[in-house]
Amino acid sequence: MVRLLGIDPGLRFTGWGIIDVAGNRLCHVADGVIATDGDVAVPERLRCLHDGLMELVHRFAPAEAAVEETYVNRNGSSTLKLGYARGVALLVPALAGIAVSEYGAMAVKRAVVGTGAASKEQVEMMVRRLLPAATIKRADASDALAVAICHAHHRASALRVAGGTRMA
Repeated sequence: MVRLLGIDPGLRFTGWGIIDVAGNRLCHVADGVIATDGDVAVPERLRCLHDGLMELVHRFAPAEAAVEETYVNRNGSSTLKLGYARGVALLVPALAGIAVSEYGAMAVKRAVVGTGAASKEQVEMMVRRLLPAATIKRADASDALAVAICHAHHRASALRVAGGTRMA
């Protein structure tokens, strides 16, 4: 069994999800959101994200982590701030010696729903179906669990290829 941490980075809300994977079985462990105060300076908000993610890494001891890639939007300032949060999300597991993978939103949707054009509601519905024990209080947590599920699928495929196992 391997424990995976999925992260959906955001400066205001960073979603996180922890799953255990044994073969093709997925088991929900925990999920939630790290929220920062929008009235506080960006460096302080990044420190809050860092501290929250470090606590998760120490508490749940994931073996691997996966982070959703940032999409570029029309507002350059918002994209830059999202990039800061994503940098923290990549750095924290790396500092703990945890391998980190990155997946685009379309890859995550394809892995969980079957199509890269899936809506947020479809992704959350499939996450709830795949992880019935998940509590999911915010869409950010659902997205983070979807990132973890995506990594579990990609990881399983990579292990099969490395082991020379043919899939029917």
